[in-house]
Parts: sequence; structure tokens; C-alpha cells
Amino acid sequence: MSAFWLTITVLILSAFGAYAGRAQSLRVAGGDARKLHSLPKYYSSFVALGVLIPCLFVLVIWLFAQPKLIERGAEQMLNASSEPSLVMSDVRRVADGLGVAVAQGALSETEAHAPIENLRDVLGGVGVALGNEVTPDVLSAAQGMRAQEQRGNQFRMFAVLGLAALTLVFGLSRITPEFRARNAVERVVLALLITAASLAILTTVGIVLSMIFETRNFFGLHSWKDFFFGVKWAPNFRGDSELSILPLLWGTIYISLIALLVSVPIGLFAAIYLSEYAGPKTRGVAKPLLEILAGIPTIVYGLFALLTIGPLLLNTFGSGGLLGVEWMSGATAVLTAGLVMGIMLIPFVSSLSDDIINAVPQAMRDGSLGLGATKSETIRQVVIPAALPGIVGAILLAASRAIGETMIVVLGAGAIAKFSANPLDAMTTITTRIVSQLTGDGDFASPETLVAFALGLTLFVLTLGLNIIALYIVRKYREQYE
Repeated sequence: MSAFWLTITVLILSAFGAYAGRAQSLRVAGGDARKLHSLPKYYSSFVALGVLIPCLFVLVIWLFAQPKLIERGAEQMLNASSEPSLVMSDVRRVADGLGVAVAQGALSETEAHAPIENLRDVLGGVGVALGNEVTPDVLSAAQGMRAQEQRGNQFRMFAVLGLAALTLVFGLSRITPEFRARNAVERVVLALLITAASLAILTTVGIVLSMIFETRNFFGLHSWKDFFFGVKWAPNFRGDSELSILPLLWGTIYISLIALLVSVPIGLFAAIYLSEYAGPKTRGVAKPLLEILAGIPTIVYGLFALLTIGPLLLNTFGSGGLLGVEWMSGATAVLTAGLVMGIMLIPFVSSLSDDIINAVPQAMRDGSLGLGATKSETIRQVVIPAALPGIVGAILLAASRAIGETMIVVLGAGAIAKFSANPLDAMTTITTRIVSQLTGDGDFASPETLVAFALGLTLFVLTLGLNIIALYIVRKYREQYE
């Protein structure tokens, strides 16, 4: 039984446990739910969760552990001394091909263990070519790998279904009128919430630690002085690279500032109009249309920058443009990426700011209007200051989104790392260089590749600093208006 159908079976057993738990609770109470400590739904939930959680836990652990154990066994069968990763890729490819051939009926389970000469044509028919690199040892390892996978799947099915049956019987046996089912269910839910929070925290810690370790390896191969205080970005996979973050940091900040100059005024004014001036019908139409921008993929924005905004700016500021002066030599420029990125960030600012402004108590508006202030004065002097902490958070969220953007920069800003104050010049950012350094055929242990982790860690510290500033501003103004 596949993992998918095994999961469906566990869900069905859990649903049956919920029904049986409710029926059992009413039966032991003689049909009078008032004799029970908890409501019948808690007994139902207790049995259902008792079946579902242990079975899914075992299933997930099994799905992670089984492939690693099987591959380790295949490696021991091969005992390959040179290029073990390449040999194991052939083993996995052949094992998958055998599975496809059996599933399509081209081979039986017995024929799948035939010698290599009998399988060449069959596996070739399902897209697996057994060339000279696939030796009898590789085929034998693939056949053993597939046999172990089948046995592991069978054991997994028996283990999970057996555990489901045991937990179902155990849960039903615990149901008595005195059993505190509500307390048990609340403890289980609390444990699930703690687990979810812990996973989020541990994932963040794992990401940071992975970047720190690889960054340490990078600084063991490359000078930290050149990285932080150099003025040139010139990676060379043959050695003698200049890997300074400053040109990339300048391009990142410059493009993000232009994007914020576009998105913050438009988004904030749109939020003020929708929350304070627009009628219900106008708001019901305008806000969903505005938020459609947030659902457009960034690659579409990048193509829009490359095919529309870039040529438009080139026609205006190029050699044959409207101004008659060549200020822009190509369609890729900081201004191109900044304008399109600003359009992308408008819904982030407007939607969050709109919700925050609407959360300002109406009593504050009524008090200001009652003292003789006009509507515009009330908005400027009462509503906006009261909503400022949330607005700052929205702006900082947009800034973090701008700093981490990649596709718009790749297609709209170019790939040149340099210092320039001219918004019509092509530049690049930290995120685009991270992608560039981690793609290709370069040695992963080289400083030209490991520099991507140092760039990522620096980007993380930068966004963390923005969050700390936002938290300080939020706390300061919250104390003032509470």
C-alpha cells in the first residue's frame, strides 16, 4: 500500500474512531450525556486524535528513514571506491525503471530480478538505457534496493495499521463517565500547538546555523576585509577573486528605496481613501482589484519590466529619446526594477495600512470632529498618528519584500555590480548574486560558491535590523496612544 492510500486509511480509521468514541460515551452513560464529565464531542475527539497522531508520526518517520537505510544498504553492496554518488544515481535510476516496468506490465516481479542482458530492451522501452556504466553489480544493487523498498512498504503498512487498531481499542477502553476527556483533548491540542511553534523556531535556527557554518568556511578561504571593505565584485572560479559585498549592498538598497518611494505614497493614500472616504460599493470593488497585484507572480513583473517599462524609459532617456540626450544605454536599469517593484509592493502597503486604519476606534474620530476639526485634519492629526505603528510595520514588511526580490532585479536591473548614483545605470543586488554563485558547475567548496552563504547571512542581519527598528517604533507610539 502506498503512503498516500495508507494516509487515507488512517484518516478513515480516525473518523471511525470519532464516531465510535461518541457512541461509546453515550453507551456508558446510559444515553444521558449529563452523567459524563465532558461533552460527547470530547470523547469523540480523544479517540480520533489518539488514532491519528501516533499513526501519522510513525508514517512520517518511516518515510524519512526508509530511503536512507535502503540507500546505505545499496552502497554497502556496491562498495564503490570512486565516484560513489554517480554510481548511486545509476542505481536509483535503474531501480525506478524496474518499478515503472512492473507497474506498466512490461515485467513481472520475478522477471525484474533477471540478469542484465534480459532487461536491456524492456528498460529501454520505459526510458532507462542500460549503457556500459550500468554493470551487473549496479543492476544487482538496484534489484536489491527495490526488493528492500517493497519489504519496507509492507512492514510500514502492517506497523501503521496495527498501531491504528491498538490505539483505537485503547481509546475506546478509556471511555468511562468519570474520564476527563476534555482535559485530555486540551492537553493534546496544547502539545500540538507547542510542537508547531517549536518547529517554526527550530527551522529558523537551523537555517541561521547552516548559513553561519558555511560562512565560517568561506572566511577560512577568503579575507573578511575584502568581503566587508572591498569595493569590487569580480568572482573568478579560477582563483584570485574580489568578492566585496558593498557594490551588491548598494544596488540592493538603491533599488529598494526607489521601490518604497513608489509604493509607500500610493499604497498609503489608497488605504486612506478606501478606509475614510470611499463608500461601501466603491470599497468592495476597488480593494479586491488592488489586491490582485499581490497575486501576480514576480516573473510576470520581471517580464513587464523587461518588455514594457525598460523600453519606455529607454525611449525617453536614450540617445534617440524624447530628451535628445543619452542618459540611458540599455533597457535594464535601477529605475526600471525600482518602478516595477514599487508597483508590486503597493498592495502590501495599502492592504495592511487599510486594515490598521480601520482598527482605529471610531470614538477618536468622533471626538476630533466634535471639537471642530475637519475630516482631513482628523485624518492627519488623529487617525494616522494612532495607526502609525501598524503603518510602519507595513512599510517595513514591504521593505523586506523588496530587499529579498530576485526575478524583477534579474530581468529589470541587469547584473552589473558597481557603485553609481545614476538610477538609469544597470546594477545588481545581493539576492541575484546568491542565485548566480550557487548555480553552474563550480566547486561547492570554493570561496566563489561559499560566498553565497555569507551574502545570505548578511541579508538576514539586514532584515533583522529592520524588524528591530520597526519593533522600537511600534512600542514607542503604542505607549503614547494606549
